[in-house]
Amino acid sequence: MYDVIVVGGGHAGIEAALAPARIGNKTLLITSHFDNVGSLPCNTSIGGPAKGIIVREIDALGGQMGKTADATYLQMKMLNTAKGPGVQSLRAQADKKAYPRYMQNILKQQDNLDIVEGMVEDLIIEDDTVKGVILDTGERYLGMTVILTTGTYLKAEILVGDQKTPSGPDQERQSLFLSDRLKDLGFRIQRLKTGTPPRVEINSVDYSKTQCQPGTDEPLAFSYETTNFIPIEEQTPCYLTYTNETTHQIIRDNLSKCSMYSGIVKGIGPRYCPSIEDKIVKFSDKSQHQIFLEPESKEMNTIYVQGFSTSMPHDIQEQMIRTIPGLENCQILKYAYAIEYDAIDPLQLWPSLETKVIKNLFTAGQINGTSGYEEAAAQGLIAGINASQKLSAKAPLILRRDEAYIGVMIDDLVTKGTKEPYRMLTSRAEYRLLLRHDNADERLRKYGYQAHLVSEEVYQTYLNKMQRIHNEIERLESIRFTPKHEINDVLEQLGSSRLNEGMSAKSLLQRPEMDYQKIKPFIEDAHLSLEEEKRVTILIKYKGYIDKALRQVEKQKKMEEKQIPLDIDYHQVLNLSLEAKQKLSEIRPMTIAQASRISGINPADISVLLIYLKQYY
Repeated sequence: MYDVIVVGGGHAGIEAALAPARIGNKTLLITSHFDNVGSLPCNTSIGGPAKGIIVREIDALGGQMGKTADATYLQMKMLNTAKGPGVQSLRAQADKKAYPRYMQNILKQQDNLDIVEGMVEDLIIEDDTVKGVILDTGERYLGMTVILTTGTYLKAEILVGDQKTPSGPDQERQSLFLSDRLKDLGFRIQRLKTGTPPRVEINSVDYSKTQCQPGTDEPLAFSYETTNFIPIEEQTPCYLTYTNETTHQIIRDNLSKCSMYSGIVKGIGPRYCPSIEDKIVKFSDKSQHQIFLEPESKEMNTIYVQGFSTSMPHDIQEQMIRTIPGLENCQILKYAYAIEYDAIDPLQLWPSLETKVIKNLFTAGQINGTSGYEEAAAQGLIAGINASQKLSAKAPLILRRDEAYIGVMIDDLVTKGTKEPYRMLTSRAEYRLLLRHDNADERLRKYGYQAHLVSEEVYQTYLNKMQRIHNEIERLESIRFTPKHEINDVLEQLGSSRLNEGMSAKSLLQRPEMDYQKIKPFIEDAHLSLEEEKRVTILIKYKGYIDKALRQVEKQKKMEEKQIPLDIDYHQVLNLSLEAKQKLSEIRPMTIAQASRISGINPADISVLLIYLKQYY
């Protein structure tokens, strides 16, 4: 008998298995092939806009993804550096071979974790409660809780042209019966689609026709515990090129041959990561689209053609790709394809990621309708933590929208649902200035510590760091510059106005063109790390905006804290609209704030509900 059984060894499954095992629960990970655990079947990047902050949050909670990315990257880059801190995000070009190998070693060495190879095709259910799983061989494993992280394997089919081939990613065996079993149990099953671009031989590219895209020349990491950094000169560059009108015309001439437009596609594809043919149709006014050429591994000779996902037949792919500057004579080593798979309706989940249909059954990752390694890993971590919390009869960890992108994502899924692969975007967050790359530890370290995933030593290191940052802000307030100070020469060089009267270092940092590095030569060194110096700059420079956002959060908290009994009969609430009764009965929001975010619930419905709760609860 296991405390936690995790089905699937992708990014969600890894975090879902490691979390309860590290907490001390006897855990079983079941995966079809251990060699594929932690694989990167599509893009080999970790992070990116918003996604990089999710990885940072995973690390702050005590997860593994950030540490593994830091140990195996080819290139590390901070995105959106010309914009404000609310949208800056880290992206690593991971090594396709080293990343999964590192993850597999972590799993092998983890105490309280057993690993079994097999394909789960059924669940053991008693009294609407999961009791274990059954493999396709008939083997049974009993567990107190089960977490399904099946990725894109449920009834998966590969699509190329007008051909459909039953297969999981990279020709792996798909799960044939589990989604039917879930449907029989009462889950609503939906069909989704994603895809992957071609890979070309690394030496067949003419890089002189492309633009080199190096990493960022700074010590950058996802994990707050990382201390080793690869120098910029040892990192692997990526390259940028573009499609053109010739490319677009070939696609337009052959639209009827691609899976998307030939009529064989049933699943809905990702809106924010479309195929190249989808881009040409939906953005017909664009004369070109960016194509990034990304090396996959130091141990491989392949380039990932980012931005060129397609389900065209192989001969058309050949024509298309050779119109792109730098790829005229490229050798395709692996053709692009689309993949369809089954997923559940996430409206059937509680915010803990336990299903409403079956008790003690959790789901995480692409089975919940999301896309991306990072979104999957975050859900796996939360599901793993909450399975452990349930075993201990503790309240689940439910992150608020002002606390984490993870909180935004899960709330979106369980409150609004999704009919297409959900991708985390900065625009989805109301409080993105609070959900920054630099402060994930300040937001979430305490939760990782409380869940016993962050050690006493690591937590104390975090507390000491925060003390240094706040001490430095106070110190900068006490440091004064006069009009005769030599810093005036620096201000003049920066195009900033000279001091006409005394000013504190803290006030000076509020100027748009100033940062800690520019003031540092004129103050006694506080021996802060570069990351700590940046945090000081952000907290001072954006204090007004941050305080405004915090005031908005305080107003919202009253609604977040107003609990709704789960046994309430909404059909007995007079004056609620018919749509509100239906939606509230289905979703069963846990708070007034969550109820207010449900599509179709208007302010009048919320007012009626508040009055009812005051009268009867």
